[in-house]
Amino acid sequence: MPSVLAIAAHPDDIEFTMAGTLLQLARRGWELHYVNLCDGSRGSTTLDRSECAITRLAEAKQACEVLGATFYGPIFPDMEATYSFGNLAKVTAIVRQAKPLIVLTQSPSDYMEDHEVACRLAVSAAFSIGMPNLVSDPPVQASYDPVTVYHTQPVGNRTPLGELVVPHFYVDHTDLIDQKEAALARHACQKEWLDQSQGMDSYLKTMRDASAEIGSMSGRFEYAEGWRKHLHWGFCGPNDDPLRAALADVIVEAT
Repeated sequence: MPSVLAIAAHPDDIEFTMAGTLLQLARRGWELHYVNLCDGSRGSTTLDRSECAITRLAEAKQACEVLGATFYGPIFPDMEATYSFGNLAKVTAIVRQAKPLIVLTQSPSDYMEDHEVACRLAVSAAFSIGMPNLVSDPPVQASYDPVTVYHTQPVGNRTPLGELVVPHFYVDHTDLIDQKEAALARHACQKEWLDQSQGMDSYLKTMRDASAEIGSMSGRFEYAEGWRKHLHWGFCGPNDDPLRAALADVIVEAT
């Protein structure tokens, strides 16, 4: 059974931008793996850091269960995401354990640093899984199977400087939007935080609106997620494109 690993920064990032694609893969028999690298501990105006971390960990595990995925725990607090060898060794261990044919991660250019660092760590970990001289934390045997990396859309479909980001292709999840929302709804403590910090009147509606915007960009789907394929050098074969191959019947290419 092929596997896919979603790597994001914060609890709820996967549900906002990747869950529809994960659910489409699960429908086709893929094994799902799920990790948020940040613990979510600073994402509250009412809970202290310890309470927030405990609450968000429990919510992330519930959301992961809705998706039917294998859960891996966070490795650093919010806003302490850094690209370091220590963190790379930890993410490499997760990738080696999951043995994914596909890694889904965030955009290299996004509105906040945690997202960009999570992306960098995901890409480097996918690259380094076949390096036996790179000892992961904890130690996991190196793997030499190909891994293809795909980047989801940045928040608002734009870079931090406002340039529009157009995906390479779009994945339809119109008939899975309710299940995607059910997974996101498990992150209940985020409603107040997102209302106050980012002006999201309802984070569930915000997710639907974002999925609808990408669907409109596709020119075909009501709700969609957009993806860009990372260059193959050092990761997989030049013609490897397992996400497109697996979901060919629910994909439209960007024009």
